Amino acid sequence: MYTSFFGLADKPFAITPDPRYLYLSARHAEALAHLLYAIDDAGGFVQLTGEVGTGKTTVVRSLLAQAPEHADVALILNPRVTPAEFMQAICDELHLWVPEPARDSVKAQVDILNHYLLDAHGRSRRVVVIVDEAQQLSTEVLEQVRLLTNLETATKKLLQIILVGQPELREIVNRPELRQLSQRITGRYHLQPLSPEETTAYVRHRLQVAGATNEIFTTPALKELHRLAQGIPRIINVIADRALLGAYTRDQHRVTGSLVRRAASEVYGHPIAAPWVWWATGLSAAAGALLIAAGLWQFLHHARPPAVPAAEPPAASAPAVAAAPPGKADLAAFLAEHGAESGTDPAFATLLPLWHASFGAGLGRPCDQAEAQGLQCFAEKGTLAQLRQINRPAIIALVDDSGREHQLVLAGLNDSEAHLVLNDATLDVPVADLGRYWYGDFLVLWRPPFPPGAALALGQRGPAVAWLRSSLARVGGHPPASRGADVYDSALAREVEDFQRRHRLTVDGIAGTRTVVLLDSLVGDPDAPVLHATGG
Repeated sequence: MYTSFFGLADKPFAITPDPRYLYLSARHAEALAHLLYAIDDAGGFVQLTGEVGTGKTTVVRSLLAQAPEHADVALILNPRVTPAEFMQAICDELHLWVPEPARDSVKAQVDILNHYLLDAHGRSRRVVVIVDEAQQLSTEVLEQVRLLTNLETATKKLLQIILVGQPELREIVNRPELRQLSQRITGRYHLQPLSPEETTAYVRHRLQVAGATNEIFTTPALKELHRLAQGIPRIINVIADRALLGAYTRDQHRVTGSLVRRAASEVYGHPIAAPWVWWATGLSAAAGALLIAAGLWQFLHHARPPAVPAAEPPAASAPAVAAAPPGKADLAAFLAEHGAESGTDPAFATLLPLWHASFGAGLGRPCDQAEAQGLQCFAEKGTLAQLRQINRPAIIALVDDSGREHQLVLAGLNDSEAHLVLNDATLDVPVADLGRYWYGDFLVLWRPPFPPGAALALGQRGPAVAWLRSSLARVGGHPPASRGADVYDSALAREVEDFQRRHRLTVDGIAGTRTVVLLDSLVGDPDAPVLHATGG
């Protein structure tokens, strides 16, 4: 999506392994050197550990690519096996034929392996077994692994075993019952996360391989990327990819620190403020932000909203969007001026009249009031692009520089500006400025075309299924099926998958709330408000 925008040949931060993007930091190179040395060492165990995403698999793949020609390597990727299954996996990797009667016999398979090892030793070949995710090995299998090191000649061990796993592997092998195994570990190496300098080099390396000819991430962005990913390559990839997408949607050719924080908030699922905010406001502000965030989630899940001073709501017959002409002001100043009014009740008092519905402070939970008037709340975490798709006014949660949360109504949206409304106050703000304060939380109202219930899926039938089929036909511009209209069959499931694929939803063939909300918006309700284009 964003590759051509940045002049890239492909996505530089895909989490799928690609040898072209291999980057070995000094720590990874040192770990690789340890493993390569171990292949020609006297045998026994070598242990490589590291947190999830620190690059253990990268080191193992590099080891396989650089293993000497005289080495035969068995790579075991599924450690959740019995001792017999473990032995069978080693034999399979080394292409050893095991007769059917011997497949359930550990002793028979060890004898076959030992015969192979003696033959390999006579041909000056080394045999290496690499066990990935070794922290998942059972005690019985670990004991079997230890016994394999007894396969030896008078002068040399015949088998080198490399255990690769998460940090808990170190605790497992140090258990009293596994002390004999621990004593045979001849080398231990633990992968640390990347340093700030290594993170910068890692990001630039991947961008250059993808075809970048200029700096895309600013220096503050690289610092934030390291801080928020804690130097873990896999998380760096995920956040950096989201940050590039965010820059693309805002038509920005440089990724800034705020874009990285926004991307990280989407990855971690909660708002992330700039580090100086926490230094400036201290622990009390952090606690306040958490309390306010908790209040938001209460209203998103139909909980009773926290008490917030609310201005007198406008009359239902006078939608707030038309109460005053759009203003031009700084968003930070707007939030500071109207902070006391930016709670749950005022936001619903602004949103409900747009649907020709009313809201009464103190008359119950906002979403309950909406439901009593034929509407439903749909809360989600997403992007402005998704809100454009849904095309309905939304309550969005903004977090200001002090960590305080504000709920405003996004009543209009075009490519460059967002139109915000709160009671009788309005503001047109550049989309790029909005991204500094909005971390993706939104709530829209919609009018369900059928009584809400479970998601529609294969095998169901009824009026809701008939609506789904006819709506997909209208959006797709083709006539609906004349027979079986109310049956959710495999053909309808494929239509749903096609719709989800076109609109970048999760492709599962199930018409859940998100799919139905978007489809209902595209079908078009003449009485429903939309995110209209705002003027300059």
